[in-house]
Amino acid sequence: MAGTDTSLPITLAPGPAIILCEPQLGENIGSTARAMANFGLWDLRLVRPRDGWPNEKAVAAASRADHVLERVRVFETLEAAIADLTLVYATTARSRDMQKEVLGPEEASSNMARHIGGGQGAGLLFGRERWGLLNDEVAMADAIVTLPVEPAFASLNIAQAVLLMSYEWRRNGGAGKALPFSEGLDEAAPREELVGLFQHLEGVLDQSGFFTTPDKRPSMVNNLRTALTRGRFTSQEIRTLRGVISSIDRRHERPNPNRQKPQAKDEPKE
Repeated sequence: MAGTDTSLPITLAPGPAIILCEPQLGENIGSTARAMANFGLWDLRLVRPRDGWPNEKAVAAASRADHVLERVRVFETLEAAIADLTLVYATTARSRDMQKEVLGPEEASSNMARHIGGGQGAGLLFGRERWGLLNDEVAMADAIVTLPVEPAFASLNIAQAVLLMSYEWRRNGGAGKALPFSEGLDEAAPREELVGLFQHLEGVLDQSGFFTTPDKRPSMVNNLRTALTRGRFTSQEIRTLRGVISSIDRRHERPNPNRQKPQAKDEPKE
């Protein structure tokens, strides 16, 4: 569908980040950039792209979406890619064995519009071409976004999925507006602070022997992260929780004032 007016300036309006986890083909990255540009998105983040970055095949497939490609950022971990975001949705067509809220694209876009309209960062996670997102990646998100696809043929090309979500973002008002009475509420903590909470808690649980069955540890960690993510904690709440964890971790170093001192065998009784 032609119709680009090259005389108009490109405006980089606030919008959600698009995060591709371990994309394999440069063509898919370029097509993703083009889909984003069609609907006013420009913040593209890549986690460990297989063929590195920059990528000539991506440039060719982007069809002059240069303003997106010029701003691509590459990260070694998903945690680093979403560190500055306070709302993250994971896109998937597969059922996941975890208690995550499931949203449609319209509701997810409306939520992001209000969130970004309130001055906060949001992002959408997209998985690999062959098998999508891993469970531990989905566990890092606030909710799952899925599409009403045909169950017998549910797999979408990455660029197609990004195009659909970008369209819904644009259709639901772009940056949107903050909800009334929301200005005085404390903002959710940046994702890097939440990741720090995860790592702190999991480290203490490892030392205490909580994970008694090693092969069950990944699913237990995912369940813990899912529960903690649902809390939408502020920075102050995360600091409080980490203080609680540290206090519990140091409990063996402090004497218990309520514990009676053992009586020596030769000490006379009163």
